[in-house]
Amino acid sequence: MERIGPSIKIFSGTNSRYLAERIAAEAGTELGKISIQHFSDGEISPTFLESIRGDYVFLVQSTFSPSDNLMELLLMIDAAKRASAYKIIAVIPYYGYARQDRKDKPRVAIGSKLVANLLTAAGADRVITMDLHAPQIQGYFDIPVDHLDSSAIFIPYIQNLGLKNLTFAAPDVGSANRIREMASYFNVEMVICDKHRKRANEIASMVVIGDVTDRDVVIIDDICDTAGTLTKAARLLKDKGAASVRALITHPVLSGNAYANLEASVLEELVVCDTIPLRGHSAKLRQLGVAGLFATAIRNSYENKSIASLFVHSQLKTR
Repeated sequence: MERIGPSIKIFSGTNSRYLAERIAAEAGTELGKISIQHFSDGEISPTFLESIRGDYVFLVQSTFSPSDNLMELLLMIDAAKRASAYKIIAVIPYYGYARQDRKDKPRVAIGSKLVANLLTAAGADRVITMDLHAPQIQGYFDIPVDHLDSSAIFIPYIQNLGLKNLTFAAPDVGSANRIREMASYFNVEMVICDKHRKRANEIASMVVIGDVTDRDVVIIDDICDTAGTLTKAARLLKDKGAASVRALITHPVLSGNAYANLEASVLEELVVCDTIPLRGHSAKLRQLGVAGLFATAIRNSYENKSIASLFVHSQLKTR
C-alpha cells in the first residue's frame, strides 16, 4: 500500500494497540505517540506526545468490556479536538453496546444510541466500524459512518474451504438478511435457526427452518458472546442431518463459559476476526485479520475516495 502522507496520524487506545499497529503497518506508517495515564483511582488522562494541529487524526479503539475502553476513546477524541486536529475519525472495529439498539421492553436504555451521542458530543467527525449488530444503528449518528462488512474477509476463506455441499445458516431471524446476501453470492441455499429466549444469554427453544441433510453448514453472525446460542444451533443442525457445521463470527466477545462451550460443541471450527483480543485458547478457534480492510478504509476516507468496494453488496453486483 502506498505510504500515507504526513498530514494523517493514527493513534491507538490501550487495549486495541495490537490491532492499531497492524492497521498502521498496512497503511504504510507508524502509530503516533500518545500517553494514556491512569490515576490511582482509575481516572484516565490521555496526552498526545506530538503535534496534531491541522491533521487527520484516526483513533483506533474497540469499545468492548470494560467500559474504560469507551471512556478512553471519548477522552482521546476530546484531547484531539482541543489540540486543533483538522478531522477526528473514531475507528471502532467492535462497537460495544450495539445489542442495546431498541426498546424491546419497558423502562430500558438504548445503549447504542447513547454511545453514538457521546462520540458525537466528544467531537468525532466520522466513525469507521465493522458489522454493527443492527445496521440501522448508523442512523443514530448525525455524523458520517463507514460501516465495513466482514464478508470481504469471510468470502475468500469460505472459497478456500472448497465445501461441496455448502449451505449457510442464520443463528436467529435477525441474521437472515446477512445470510441471504452470502447465500446469493455463492448461489446456495440458506436455513434459519429460530430461537426463543427466556432471558439474555439463555435460550428456551430453537427450531431449524429449512433442510440441512448431508449439507456442509456455515453459520454466519456478528457476535459470539457465551457461545450458548451458537453451540446449540450447531448441535441442532447436526441432529437434523448436517454433514459438518462451522461458524464464522465477526466479533469474538467470548465471555463466561464460551471457551468451555466451544470445546464441548460439535463445531468443526469457529473462525473470528481480530476486532477484539482473544482471552483464551481453543483448538477449534481460528482468527482472521481485519487490519488490511481498515487500512484501506482509512486511506480512502483520507483521500475522499469511495469505500463501496469494501461492502458485500458491491461484490454481489460485480460478481
